[in-house]
Amino acid sequence: MTQNHSDTSSSLSRKMAEKFTIENDCLTIGGIPLPRLAQQIGQTPFFAYSRELIDRQVQLLRTHIPEKISIHYAIKANPFVPVIHHLSRLVEGFDVASANEMALALNSGVSPEDISFAGPGKTVEELQRAVAAQVLLNVESITELQRIKDIAVEYGIAARISLRINPDYNLNSSGMKMGGGPRQFGMDVSYVQDAMMLIRDNPGQLHFEGFQIFPGSQNLRADFLIEAQSKALDLVIELAKIAPGPVRRFNLGGGFGVPYFQGDKELDVASVGEAMHALVAKAEQHLPEAEIILELGRFLVAPAGIYVAKIIDRKVSHDVTYLVADGGMNHHLAASGNLGQLIRRNYPAVIGNRVQGEQREVANVVGPLCTPLDILLNQGDVAVAGPGDYIVVFQSGAYGLTASPNGFLSQKNAAEVLV
Repeated sequence: MTQNHSDTSSSLSRKMAEKFTIENDCLTIGGIPLPRLAQQIGQTPFFAYSRELIDRQVQLLRTHIPEKISIHYAIKANPFVPVIHHLSRLVEGFDVASANEMALALNSGVSPEDISFAGPGKTVEELQRAVAAQVLLNVESITELQRIKDIAVEYGIAARISLRINPDYNLNSSGMKMGGGPRQFGMDVSYVQDAMMLIRDNPGQLHFEGFQIFPGSQNLRADFLIEAQSKALDLVIELAKIAPGPVRRFNLGGGFGVPYFQGDKELDVASVGEAMHALVAKAEQHLPEAEIILELGRFLVAPAGIYVAKIIDRKVSHDVTYLVADGGMNHHLAASGNLGQLIRRNYPAVIGNRVQGEQREVANVVGPLCTPLDILLNQGDVAVAGPGDYIVVFQSGAYGLTASPNGFLSQKNAAEVLV
C-alpha cells in the first residue's frame, strides 16, 4: 500500500537518521554514501559503526558528569576490535566478562590496572589468566573468592579483587534489573562479612580494592538512575566500615539506556550528571581514596551503529507488501524480536538510499531465513522500495552481531566496519 510523500520528522526513525548525514535523500556514514560503502565493503549485510557518533556520546557524558568520574567501556556491548581500540583513547578503562574479552582489552594497550573482570561463572582457567594478568576481579561469591586465593598462593602473587554486591534494597528500573532481590550476579550483603574475613586472613594473596554495584541496564529514567546511584553510594559507605582496607575503587555500574522504540525518550543525561556532582562530593567526604567508575556499554556505542541489508525481492501476499532482505535475525536478533519471546516492537529503520522517498508505504521487511520470526520491520512506514535498495536498522552498535545466532541456517555472516 503506497501513500503520498509525508513528513516523518517526528518519528524515531527520522530522528535516528538525522544523527547521521543525509545527502540527496541518501544516508551517509563517515562521509561515505551508503551504496558506495556497501561497494567498498564488498558485501551486504554489514554493520557500520561511526567514529564521530561514538565520540559524540563520550563528549555528551564529559559535558555533564564530574571530571573525577572515570568512564569504563563494557566490551560485551560490542567487542569489534577497531571499536575497542578507538574507545581505548576516549575512556579510562574497560570492563570484561570473559578471558577472551580480557585479551582484547589487554591488546588495546590499556593498563591491566584499568581493566575489571565481572561475571557469575568465571572458570578456574579464566581466574588463573586474570590473576596472572593482574586485572581487577569483581568477585561474585565466597566460592569464587576462595578459588582466587588458591590461585594466588600457587602463582605467588596477590590477586586484585573487588566485591560485586547484590544490594539488599529494591531497585526501580525501566530496563533490565541485574541487582536487588534474588540474582545470580554478585554476592548478597549478608555474605560480605565472611568475604571480608577471608580477605583479612590472606593479605598476601587477596588485595582488596573496593566494590562494584551494578543495578541493571537500559534505563531511560533519570530519576531511577539517580536513586540507584545514591543508594549504591550509601551502601558502599556502610560496607567500607568493615572493609580490610580503604576503598580505592567504587564501580557504581551504569545502566544508561538508549531509545529503541517509538515513544521512548532520550535519557536526560544532564539531570543524571547534575546529581553525580553531589554524589562525588559525598564520596570525597566518606571515601576519600576512592576512584568512582561509571561502567557503560550500550550507551556509548548503540547510537553509532547501523545494520544494513540489501533488499533482494519484493512481493505482495494477501495485500501485504513484503520486502525480503539478504540478512535478518541471524545477524540482529534484538531487532527481530528475540526469537518471539517478547512483545515485538520495531527498531527505528529507513530505506537507506531513500530516507524520505517520493512515495511511502507500509511494508514488512523480512530476512532470508525459513522462519516466520525473521522480521526486521513489521508494518513499518518506509519509502517505497524494491530489489537493490538498502534497509538500515538504527541503534545497532550494541548487542548486534555477537549477540545473535550467526550460524542459524548456515547463512553468510555479516561484515563489520568502523568509519
